Amino acid sequence: MTAQKRNKLWTWIACIVGGLILIGAFGAMFISTRWKPILTEKIKEGVYNGSHHLYTIDFKSINLNIITGSMALREVTLKPDTSVYDSLKKLSLAPAHIFELELKKLQITRVGILTAYFKKRVDVNEIRLDKPSINMIFSKVPKKADTAKVEKSLYEQISRTFKSIRVHSIKIVDADFDYVNKAGGKKVKNTIKHLDITVNDFLLDSISGQDTSRFYYTKDIAFKLAGYKSITKDRMYSMRADTISGSYATGKITAKGFKLTPLYPELAFARKYNIQKDRYNLSFEKIEFTGVDFIGLNTDQSLHARSVKIGPANVEVFMSRESPPPPGLDKGRNYPHMALKRLNIPTIIDTVKLQQINLKYSEYNPASKKTGSVEFKSLTGTILNVTNDSLRLTKNNHAKANFNSLLMGSGKLNVKIDFNLTDQNGGFDYSGSLGKFDFRQLNSLSKNLGLVEIESGYVQHIDFKASGNLRSATGSMNMLYSNLKVKLLSDNIDGKGTKEKGFLSLLANAILVKDENPKKGEAPRSARMTNTRISSASFFNLMWKTIFVGIKDIVGVGIVPEKNPVKQQKVIAKKIRQQKREDRREARKEKKEKNRLEGQ
Repeated sequence: MTAQKRNKLWTWIACIVGGLILIGAFGAMFISTRWKPILTEKIKEGVYNGSHHLYTIDFKSINLNIITGSMALREVTLKPDTSVYDSLKKLSLAPAHIFELELKKLQITRVGILTAYFKKRVDVNEIRLDKPSINMIFSKVPKKADTAKVEKSLYEQISRTFKSIRVHSIKIVDADFDYVNKAGGKKVKNTIKHLDITVNDFLLDSISGQDTSRFYYTKDIAFKLAGYKSITKDRMYSMRADTISGSYATGKITAKGFKLTPLYPELAFARKYNIQKDRYNLSFEKIEFTGVDFIGLNTDQSLHARSVKIGPANVEVFMSRESPPPPGLDKGRNYPHMALKRLNIPTIIDTVKLQQINLKYSEYNPASKKTGSVEFKSLTGTILNVTNDSLRLTKNNHAKANFNSLLMGSGKLNVKIDFNLTDQNGGFDYSGSLGKFDFRQLNSLSKNLGLVEIESGYVQHIDFKASGNLRSATGSMNMLYSNLKVKLLSDNIDGKGTKEKGFLSLLANAILVKDENPKKGEAPRSARMTNTRISSASFFNLMWKTIFVGIKDIVGVGIVPEKNPVKQQKVIAKKIRQQKREDRREARKEKKEKNRLEGQ
């Protein structure tokens, strides 16, 4: 074949191929034009009928490409009909959640259009929603009563039109998400920005509804929130999290880099209030829930997890005694197991695991004008059976905690707590032990809060056990120690500085304080502990003050009466008011003097 003939052949082939492409393109355009109104109608009809008339979908335009199998909806809105929802509630057919959705574009790629048309099988590679606005509204709905009538399954509702529907991936990218809880007496709204949700392998066919490995017909639903930041409603804290993620397939919810940071320094924060207010400074590297029941979380708003791992973390709590406690507040309601009862979400957590928690409690004492602190370093441990679920409580009504820590970063401390979860009086038992410890490490606490300086003292061993409730705690203690010497200090309420009470310190060491236990040739002394809680005292305050009663008794100063904290607070408050009045008078004098000098 000559070169000229070969060129003519290729020209004819090119013309034929080009013609076929043009015919295909024009055919695709024609089909697309004809199918657009049909698809628009079918989509709207399918959403309306498939949701029992609960939802309507609307969109400004639809773009369809037959060749690539892609489709895009623009200016999309999905809205529920509240009157229909109320009707479904009465029939016990309403879902727990309803959705409102708005987005600029919904993109569907690689749809097998011919397969869907001829074989009645819908196969979609990906559905993508970019930057949607989603409202998810939860309402407590009545559970469907058992009846002889069996409602049609989701597959049965679409089986006349399609044999199966499969979407390999659904991606919601950078969503603004509002979760509205209307289950209680008032509407509670939580807003989240920049949320990503991924749904893997959605399949609706004759057998997928019975596939126990699927979650609402999917192999997995996962979410991820990155760079969450907000200011609390009272504008006293900033809150942030590096990432919060979860997945049905793994059964996990994980928060990394969670921080709650006060916006004011310790005393400045406390002075924003006229009453005592705890200030929290929290930093958690990781909080992870495993074995989460996502179905119960979605339908009943119940939390059931096999375990929760918390840590490493730093937890700091500060409180100032300058202001009075809130009137009428009884902190007994905030005992851990009493607060768990009030939690309005049914909760079952088999095991809570604490790992490398550094815990610090600080308190400002206006009598010394200083802050005292106690620290528990590297706290680890477990809490078993954390629950407020009534059925679970009939089988086991005790939560048991076992903690190990380093008191002030040094003494090995073990504490066990047994919470009675059904006792209306807040009953609990606790016991523990402390290894070798230098008493002087408690000076930050004893000097600034108790106005007692420990000059020397070494603990060989302490063990204790007690039972407590909302009102009081009683128990027993053993403590072996040596070479204990103390100084008694005056208060600093008038701003003159704390001073040693020399004669009283000498008297205390010579007469009251027993410098060791046991004394040579004597049996070790032990103590009975009894302590009554005031309403402004917390659960942990009752625990450690009861232990302090035992220490005082063994040391020999148990006969010295405790100052009444309520009366002490009133005296301090009165002196603070006097000091403030004097400060204001002094400020007015200085202003007058300044004005006089400027007028000369």
